[in-house]
Amino acid sequence: MPKHISTLKSNFHKHQINAYLINRDVNIRYLTGFPASESWFLVTSKQDFYITDGRYKLEAQKGLPKSVKVQLFENSKFEESLKLAHSQGVKVLGYDSRYVTVFEFSHLERFAKKAKIKLKACNNLVEDMRAIKTPEEVDYIRQALQIHQKVLSMLKRRIKPGLTEKDILIYLKKFIETNNTNFSFDSIIASGGNSCYPHALVTERKILDNEAVLVDIGFEYKGYKSDLTRMFVLGRIAELQKEVIEHVRQAQACAIRIIRDGVPVAEVDRQARNYLEKNGLAKYFCHSTGHGVGLEIHEAPALSSKSDAVLRAGMVVTVEPGVYIPGKFGVRLEEMILVKKQEGELLSGNFNQ
Repeated sequence: MPKHISTLKSNFHKHQINAYLINRDVNIRYLTGFPASESWFLVTSKQDFYITDGRYKLEAQKGLPKSVKVQLFENSKFEESLKLAHSQGVKVLGYDSRYVTVFEFSHLERFAKKAKIKLKACNNLVEDMRAIKTPEEVDYIRQALQIHQKVLSMLKRRIKPGLTEKDILIYLKKFIETNNTNFSFDSIIASGGNSCYPHALVTERKILDNEAVLVDIGFEYKGYKSDLTRMFVLGRIAELQKEVIEHVRQAQACAIRIIRDGVPVAEVDRQARNYLEKNGLAKYFCHSTGHGVGLEIHEAPALSSKSDAVLRAGMVVTVEPGVYIPGKFGVRLEEMILVKKQEGELLSGNFNQ
């Protein structure tokens, strides 16, 4: 039995369930290693079922672990899931209510009543597991960052005054086509005044001499993501922008310095925010300090003052404070950190500009 599925089953007793229904593709992929699509996954104490239709039968039989049975549904995934649960003697079926629509729940509830099975909302069971990476998952992220290193080296040579933001995006797309990878998310390439928008769209704006270009990009390796932001400085930028870049770098260092097992994520956010506050820049910092990264670009935990989560060894998080001065410019610097017992490991440490 795959390790992640076994770990999920070991949590059944704590939540007083004896089966769990997963309908989110990324969570199914995490548990099985198979890139699920439009299918459900029923994990019971006895047998695990991948519930799908004829379109995915052959791929599923080939790609899923041998311990998982591929089950085609006849009428609906709702009915098939509860029939299978009943056949395995399930009395309480857990599910994540965040990913079940009202329509889906009404159907699940109807078939659950027929099967005399209780439905119980148990949120975050898989996400909590995903937050702490195995050594293999960390290695995949390292591989994604190696791809990222190649891209950053290429951009250092390519980004020049006279090119447009879209020209840079074209270079990135050509790299994607020839290097067997994918973007982790829509690239952000923001020059001049466009950089004051945290999620700026790529435009036809020409990059000028004596300005900085914000580039926030990410790449995949076996589904696992990288996510880094760099400021490419062209020529002699204005003194104010130079000072802000250094302040953001110092705020980031303050946050990274305290990352280790057991530290509240709110404290990491507070370290970056307090530094910017002391230097009159906190009012221009409009988002959280970072987030987890894995199979998705935004995973638990969020490095936010509003979160009560605690860092645990094995988590991979970004640290990305930013300052966005309306009508002038924006600065964001982003690194990826592996949380360890004693201190964080800067996974992206060799890639600084």
